Amino acid sequence: MSSGSLSVVVPALNEEQNLEATVAEILAEIPRHFDDYEVLIVDDGSTDRTGEIADALALQNPAVRTFHNRGNQGYGKAYFRGVSEASKDYVVLVPGDGENDLAGMSPLWPLLGTADLIVPFTLNPEIRPPSRRLFSRLGTVTMNALFGMRLRYFNGTVVCRADALRGIRVETWGYLFQAECLVRMVRRGASYREVGIRVRPRPFGRSKLFTPRNLAEVAR
Repeated sequence: MSSGSLSVVVPALNEEQNLEATVAEILAEIPRHFDDYEVLIVDDGSTDRTGEIADALALQNPAVRTFHNRGNQGYGKAYFRGVSEASKDYVVLVPGDGENDLAGMSPLWPLLGTADLIVPFTLNPEIRPPSRRLFSRLGTVTMNALFGMRLRYFNGTVVCRADALRGIRVETWGYLFQAECLVRMVRRGASYREVGIRVRPRPFGRSKLFTPRNLAEVAR
C-alpha cells in the first residue's frame, strides 16, 4: 500500500455517458493502493443527467461524495471545490470524461510522501489529435520560458499535498489553472518529482479544451 491517504476529485460537466464508468474504475483501482481514500464528484452545473448519476453513485458507496455547483463555474473552480472538501493528505484530479487510465497512473502512487507534488507527463501523446499535441507543446514551452521552470508537462493529473495546495492563491480558473498551481507551489518552495504515465482517448464526446471560454482564459 502507498504511504498517506488520497482524495480523488472528479470534476464533471455534462459527462452522463462517462461519469459512472470513470468512478467505477477509480473504485476498482484506488483501493489496491490506498487503505484511506475518498472520491469527491463535483458536478459543475451540468444540464444533462450528470448530477443525478453522481448522487446515485454517492448513495451506493460511502467513499463517494457529491457536490453541485450552481451553474458552470469552470474547471478550476470545480476542482478547488473538491479540494476545499477534501479530508485526506494528498489530492489528485481525475476528470469525469474517462480519459485517464487509472491503471496507467499506478507509477504515481508509490511516490506519495517523497515530494509535495508528483507531476505526471504523457508517455503516449500520439493518441491525441495533432491540434491538441501542438497546443500542449506550445503551452509547455511558453510556461517554462516565462517562469524559469523545466517541467515536461503542466496540465496532467498532478498529485498535490493538500495543505500545500490550500496555501496558494489561484487566479486562473480555466484550462491553465493546474499550470498556475504548479508555478505558484514550486515558487513557494514545494518539492516535486516527475513521472511518465499513459493516457487514453475519452470514450464518448469531445474534449472541452477548445471552447471559446478556455481559449480566452489561456490568452489572458
